[in-house]
Amino acid sequence: MKSRSPTGGLVYSTEGGRMCPACRRPLAQCSCSKAAPPPPSDGIVRVLRESKGRGGKAVTVVRGAPGDAAALARLGQELKTACGCGGTVKDGTIEVQGDHVDKVMAWLQQRGHKVKRAGG
Repeated sequence: MKSRSPTGGLVYSTEGGRMCPACRRPLAQCSCSKAAPPPPSDGIVRVLRESKGRGGKAVTVVRGAPGDAAALARLGQELKTACGCGGTVKDGTIEVQGDHVDKVMAWLQQRGHKVKRAGG
């Protein structure tokens, strides 16, 4: 069974599972996301609070943290432990559940990062 997205690209195949929309290969064999360079960083880690699209629940988002995917995963795990809550790392950003902007900023500054509060 094959399913197509509204734009016409293959999104799922029973043989290969979920498909990459860019290269149309199974996600396990996709090389376009691995080859993409990390977004340019100015050396400043930005911390903001978001609640849009989350049912009104607040999430602390950390953008611009230096390092590769493994380093971001370690940093995300340490932040979740320091805040005593859950979270995730995706698309080069760290999301920590709850409104922990001040705690995250202080924790990052103690580790030597240049930190700014972003958003309103």
